[in-house]
Amino acid sequence: MTARNSGQDIQDHPNSENDAEIDEKKLKYPKSVFFIISNEFCERFSFYGMRTVLTLYLVQSLKYDDSTTTVIYHAFTMLAYFFPLLGAMLADSWLGKFRTIFYLSIIYAAGQILLALAAAPPIGLSPREFSMLGLVLIAIGTGGIKPCVSAFGGDQFILPQQERYLSTFFSIFYFSINFGSLISSFLTPELRRGVKCFGENSCYSLAFMVPAVLMTISIVIFVLGRPLYRITKPKDNVIVQVSKCISHAIYNKVTSKKKRDHWLDYADDQYDKTMISDIRDTLQVLILFIPIPIFWALFDQQGSRWTLQAARMNGEIGSWLLQPDQMQVINPLLVLAFIPLFEACIYPLMAKIGIRSPLRKLTIGGLLAALAFVVSAIVEYQLEPTYAVLPTQGGAQVRFFNTLNCNGNVTLEDNNFDLPPMEMWVNKSISVNEIREMNFTADFTRCKIPKWNDILTGKINVSEAKATSWVFMQNDFVYYEDSVQKSSSGNPLIRVVLSKDNLDEEIAFEIYDDNGRVFNTTVKDPRITMTDLNETVPGMYDIHLNGKKMLSGVPLKLGGVYTFVGNTIPGYTNLSVIQITEPNTMHVLWMIPQYVLITMGEVMFSVTGLEFAFTQAPSSMKSILQATWQLTVAVGNLIVLIIAEAKIFDRQIFEFLLFAGLMAVDMILFAIMAQFYRYIVTPEEEVASDDIHMKEERGILNKSYQDDEKRTD
Repeated sequence: MTARNSGQDIQDHPNSENDAEIDEKKLKYPKSVFFIISNEFCERFSFYGMRTVLTLYLVQSLKYDDSTTTVIYHAFTMLAYFFPLLGAMLADSWLGKFRTIFYLSIIYAAGQILLALAAAPPIGLSPREFSMLGLVLIAIGTGGIKPCVSAFGGDQFILPQQERYLSTFFSIFYFSINFGSLISSFLTPELRRGVKCFGENSCYSLAFMVPAVLMTISIVIFVLGRPLYRITKPKDNVIVQVSKCISHAIYNKVTSKKKRDHWLDYADDQYDKTMISDIRDTLQVLILFIPIPIFWALFDQQGSRWTLQAARMNGEIGSWLLQPDQMQVINPLLVLAFIPLFEACIYPLMAKIGIRSPLRKLTIGGLLAALAFVVSAIVEYQLEPTYAVLPTQGGAQVRFFNTLNCNGNVTLEDNNFDLPPMEMWVNKSISVNEIREMNFTADFTRCKIPKWNDILTGKINVSEAKATSWVFMQNDFVYYEDSVQKSSSGNPLIRVVLSKDNLDEEIAFEIYDDNGRVFNTTVKDPRITMTDLNETVPGMYDIHLNGKKMLSGVPLKLGGVYTFVGNTIPGYTNLSVIQITEPNTMHVLWMIPQYVLITMGEVMFSVTGLEFAFTQAPSSMKSILQATWQLTVAVGNLIVLIIAEAKIFDRQIFEFLLFAGLMAVDMILFAIMAQFYRYIVTPEEEVASDDIHMKEERGILNKSYQDDEKRTD
């Protein structure tokens, strides 16, 4: 926390004068804080820039499924909010704030660089293993410096003489956090999508390297300010002292036969009564923290489940494409708008109807978060019809493609159908137990092609829970295991299936947009003339075969899976595009209501909860409340991790409703607990001595107060 005793601060500073001299002269604004503010801007840019694209990186590049991705994302967030305990202990008891920030920032930057290198295939690092190591290092670094940076900035001021300056510092400090996070949350998805590298349509290595560079710059800026810093010596850490006191009380209670009014009183042989009383009051507040983690379990899913939900929606806004991970920018923008709105309008209106106490506001905030997840479940329900129809257990899918120059007639057991040129027939619900043999006949005799002068009869094997595509070609009848799943990024997927008269012929397939060629492939295989699924960006395209334009203005839409079917038969070169999976049709802006509700809940829950905890805790125990508050964030992410790993539901809608229900029940229990809580009125003299801290706390009414720092000082 910010130093309280100005005399102590002056003694710790080698160039400081005595109290009397300081009182007599006007103190200037400490220039050292601008190094700290610049450092914080770069660090927050680095953290949010990395975390914004993390979910899609885990799904697209590392090929984790949605549940595993959610587990990894929330495990990382959990560690990032657990390590502040370690950082606070190091800073207060051993290294001091400057060295703690410096050493852990190096670990932080190393993690960012390692993550960027792991995302670059030419480097040759094992991407999964080294990405996980990078995330652990980042969690240690960002978590460790969380409780130190803002407090170190506060140490640069001499109190109470510079109390006004200190208030200004915290306003600028937290503005820099918001500014850094807003820019990076918008920019890094653009770097991920807008730049192509290493033969891929995205460039995660660049999206991670830019935050790594910013983190390195933050260290340089921080070190450059070293000659100007006021550095206080580390003292006893209150968390350690409280832990020792509680442990001693429990030990004495177990071993002693004496009876005391309260179990903490057993520690009075080593600890003074004031400290014991303060711990007792603090524990009363901490009991109310028990339901808090559920809120963070919902809130932090903006970067995981909600981002994955956005990836299955249509982000086209005119000619601009809103990336699914860019939706996270909405939250800080709404926070900045809502805080003054709530202070000026909402809270006064609530007071008129009797809602004044912080615990009531906190309860309403939690219920708004529950409502946000009900809305997200409604969006998911509307979204489900646009999902790909996947082959399931006990079933299979079969597709037939005709690349020939005439109509054919095919019989597949009970199904008889005509198959025109460049068209597809599909059955998505064939009953299968492991493997099923199905009889078929194919009549393409009217094509007058040697291969098809006779009616083809035979059997095909259909495998359970798989999609199989069969292709009638100029010289063969081939099959491949198909994929109908949408891309994890939401970008369209394309496959090329071509028939050729000359088996040795190479066919060049190219896609052009207004800016030139964006995709090309050469079909060389003499038998299986097809490609794997390839990802491209949505847009309107012209399609070329061997340098000749075959199709104009073909729309490839978000979420769509397409197969280009064609041939190069002399005199009958043809090409068509067949939609295998319906593209995303529901617009991503339908998610705005759930973002509005979760942000309203955040403002009422987090801001009010922190102010309540701070005002109700004894002055000597306020850092305990801050550390515990951050621990509730870690526990909340642990809850998501457990539920995601359990994979209870097959449909995401039910998981959203589960979280909404947990939050609602949690707030009902919290409201009951609040009825038995007796507010502590802080003595007037304590209010005066802590005035600067109250101003600091109440001045942090912005994004970082709730989402980022969860009280980092």
